[in-house]
Amino acid sequence: MAPAPAPPPARTLITVAPTGAESTKADVPHLPTTLDELVATAAACEAAGAAMIHVHIRAADHRPTLAPARLSETVEALRQHTNLVIQLSSGGAVTDPYERRLHVLDAEPDACSLTMGTVNFGDGVFMNSWPFIVELYQLTQQREVVPEFELFDLGHIAALGRLLDVYGLPYGGAVHADLVMGVPGGMPGDTATLVAAVAALPPAVTSWSATGVGRTTLPVALAALSAGGHLRVGMEDTLTFAKGQPVRDNAQLVERAAQLGTLVGRPPMTTDEARALLNVKGR
Repeated sequence: MAPAPAPPPARTLITVAPTGAESTKADVPHLPTTLDELVATAAACEAAGAAMIHVHIRAADHRPTLAPARLSETVEALRQHTNLVIQLSSGGAVTDPYERRLHVLDAEPDACSLTMGTVNFGDGVFMNSWPFIVELYQLTQQREVVPEFELFDLGHIAALGRLLDVYGLPYGGAVHADLVMGVPGGMPGDTATLVAAVAALPPAVTSWSATGVGRTTLPVALAALSAGGHLRVGMEDTLTFAKGQPVRDNAQLVERAAQLGTLVGRPPMTTDEARALLNVKGR
C-alpha cells in the first residue's frame, strides 16, 4: 500500500519579488528601483502578508547591478526596516558573468536563489553551468546562507537531485525549491506541468513554492495552493493584475496571494514562521 500523502502545510509562505532585472523604470515608473522605494515596498508587502523578499538591485540609473556596496547597503536597510527573510538573487541580469553573481553572498543575506540549470529566457539565455552551480552551492554551505533552488524546467529538478546526492544538504538542512513557470523557454505555467514537477521533486525537498510569470500568475498560484505549495508573487514576474488592468504595486499582488491562501485555509506565514521553515541563520 502506498504511503498516505503528507498533509498540506498549515500556512502559506508568500515571497515577494518586487523588481527583477527585465523591466525598465522608463516603461514601468512605479517599479521599485531606488533603495528608498525598495524599502517602502518591502514594508508594505510585509504588512500585506509577505514573509520573504527576493531582491534584485538597481544602480542610480535604474539599471540592474550587482555592485557589492549596493548589495550590502540594501541588505542592511531591509534588515533595519523589516523582519522579512532577505533572499538576494544570484542570477542578476542574464548578461551578468559568473564571478559577479558569486559575490552576492558577501552581503550576508539570509538566503539566495540558486538556479539549477541553463534556460532560454525570452530572447536571451540564462547561463548556469554545472561547475558554477556546484561552486555557488558549496559557497552557500560555507557562508551559512540558505539557497532557494530555482527550477525553470523538469531537467533542473533532476539536477537538484544530483546536487543533493553528491554534495549533501544545504546549510540548515531544509531544502526549499521554487518552480518558476511560464518563462518563454522554460516549463509552461499550467496545472499538468506543476503536478509533474512536484511529483519529480527529490525526497529531500522539505518545502516548495511556485511562481507564475505573466498571464500564468493566477493559474500557477491556484494549482500550487491546491497541491500544498507556497507562493511567490511580484512585479518581477507580472505587471498585469487582470486583463487590461496594470498592477498598482507589489502589495496588491501580495494581498491577493494572502487572500487566496486564507480562502483555502492556509493564511500567510509570519516572518518568524518562515525563518523556522527555511531554518535560516540568525544574523
